[in-house]
Amino acid sequence: MPGPAIDPGPREFLFAEQAASPALPVLKQAMLHYDDGEFAERLLWRAHSLDRECLHVYFALYKFFFYGKQFDAAERIVRTGLAIAAQRGGFSERIDQLTPRSADWSSVHGAQHFFLFSLKALAFIRLRQGDREDCDRILAKLRELDADDSVGGSVIGELARADAM
Repeated sequence: MPGPAIDPGPREFLFAEQAASPALPVLKQAMLHYDDGEFAERLLWRAHSLDRECLHVYFALYKFFFYGKQFDAAERIVRTGLAIAAQRGGFSERIDQLTPRSADWSSVHGAQHFFLFSLKALAFIRLRQGDREDCDRILAKLRELDADDSVGGSVIGELARADAM
């Protein structure tokens, strides 16, 4: 049975310190073998073992598990990626402590953009897990931090509204 599609993430996540990550060639291999879910998953975990700080690895892992409907695993991975991005960006990983001044949220070339994108993913995961209240809380914070909707959080909001009907 084919596995979920694997995407290493938007190019803007690839900032200087990750451009030479030894995990990236392994992620590319995983993308080439997405039709073999077990093999692709092994490659993703291999990439993770090569560079536990590479945000691309977390992006690919949480998408892999989300599309495979393994929402608990996807949530654990996205939360770890959020923590790494917060540490790298110099802001709190606690969503309730973040403000529009916590980071330059408008920049698409750094850890803060990955954080916003992953926050959107977390909202979608929580929606699929049936926790509409937590999804709404995350989306409210995302609207506060990403007023220009650069990561498309409004799309998840529309899905949440449609899901409530």
